[in-house]
Amino acid sequence: MKKYDLVVVGMGPSSIFLAYELIKLNKHKNILLIDQGKRVENRICPISKTGKCLNCKPKCNITCGFSGAGAFSDGKLNSYHLTHREKGEDIYLGGNDGSYIREYYTNKEIEEILTYTDNIYLKFGADTKLFGVDYIDEILKIKKRAKKENINLISYPIRHLGTEKAHILYGKIEKYLIDNNVNMMFETEVTDIIVKDNKVCGVEVKDLNTGKESIINTDKVVLGVGRKGARFLSDLCKKHNIETKIGSVDIGIRYELSNDVMKDINKYMYEGKFIARPYPYGDKVRTFCQNPSGFVSSEVYDNGLTLVNGHSYKDKKSENTNLAILVSHHFSTPFDKPIEYGEDIATNVNRLGGNAIMVQRLGDIFRGKRTWAKDLKNNKVKPTLKSAVPGDITFSIGYRTMTDILQFIKSMDKVVEGFANPENLLYAPEIKFYSNVVVLNKNFETSVKGLYSIGDGGGLTTGLMMASASGIMMARILDKKIK
Repeated sequence: MKKYDLVVVGMGPSSIFLAYELIKLNKHKNILLIDQGKRVENRICPISKTGKCLNCKPKCNITCGFSGAGAFSDGKLNSYHLTHREKGEDIYLGGNDGSYIREYYTNKEIEEILTYTDNIYLKFGADTKLFGVDYIDEILKIKKRAKKENINLISYPIRHLGTEKAHILYGKIEKYLIDNNVNMMFETEVTDIIVKDNKVCGVEVKDLNTGKESIINTDKVVLGVGRKGARFLSDLCKKHNIETKIGSVDIGIRYELSNDVMKDINKYMYEGKFIARPYPYGDKVRTFCQNPSGFVSSEVYDNGLTLVNGHSYKDKKSENTNLAILVSHHFSTPFDKPIEYGEDIATNVNRLGGNAIMVQRLGDIFRGKRTWAKDLKNNKVKPTLKSAVPGDITFSIGYRTMTDILQFIKSMDKVVEGFANPENLLYAPEIKFYSNVVVLNKNFETSVKGLYSIGDGGGLTTGLMMASASGIMMARILDKKIK
């Protein structure tokens, strides 16, 4: 087969921004992007019409395809570079706080790249409105109230694309890449990389519709597999002795409550990042991916696991706000399988829910009972994920994790009145796989020569903006390496 200068595995934000920047640098003419999913215009989840997951073929339309999984949640762009900060203070980069990026990039360089990335989004139609900039005094009052409960509130400006508007924006980027003759293979799975003498020399692929297998030759491969590809990346690293570090896995629930309870947070910030280390374990617990007037959703991963997530639209609204409450789990030797640990929990929750997402009332958890369909029927907070099965999630989520979550909810109730309302709903499982932290040099290169990793999948970034920015960084590095 034809040899490519560069093969990019995955078409999430990190990969497509990499391709965009290579076009600007005129280094795009012999590159190839590969993804298991479909073109953005063909990515349609049937659950809104059918009321249940149909396990789309060949792959889940929510997690796979052009623009990746994160872009099809709620489309929030965290504008870290616009955050007010004291002189000399580092830019907050979210999640793992960009520890790798900080090692090789100065604040000034990070700010330049984030501004550049933000302007690309604006160019393709991102909303110019910024949340979190008009109510600074009110936000500081909430921060102060949270501090009294040993909870840290992190706030920064946010652009909200909205799930349906994100489709349009990423569709424009897709068209831009096509118009500039970027090669793309859809509904194609990369099954392995080919390594000889510790150098990458190609990838093995399979057409998911025909089953046909083939080899693509290249001496440069960028892995932009996202959180969905964490298991694939972990297996790849083990097979080819790619150097990694034991990372973390975030295990938790999707929490749904009335907009009335969250009205101040929604109005002042759109999304608040609340972080605490509740008694008695001191584990890091945080809120993530808040969706005002949003909808709880489900998504299917390659191994058949069904996980919960949240969407927020520009035009379509509900009466509820949903957000993730996640507990970070860090493991040390001899245990080195955080991905498998998270998958086991998800598997057990799925079994109890009949391969569906499970939902439970907070009050029922405190009372030590399961939730029944009749309980939901009479509940003031109506579930927006109609396919969720009422049950008892405490059968599957570990005692320590569940204790962390419940203690956090109780503390948050003193910051946001009603946060611990017994009629609020918990959905499970919500698990974020950042577990396989790939060891990279300053060029994003792994221990295998010519093999690079960007975005969320290898633990480099978390979130749309930082993943997109990592693609820009990668392109600028490759500019000197592509003919």
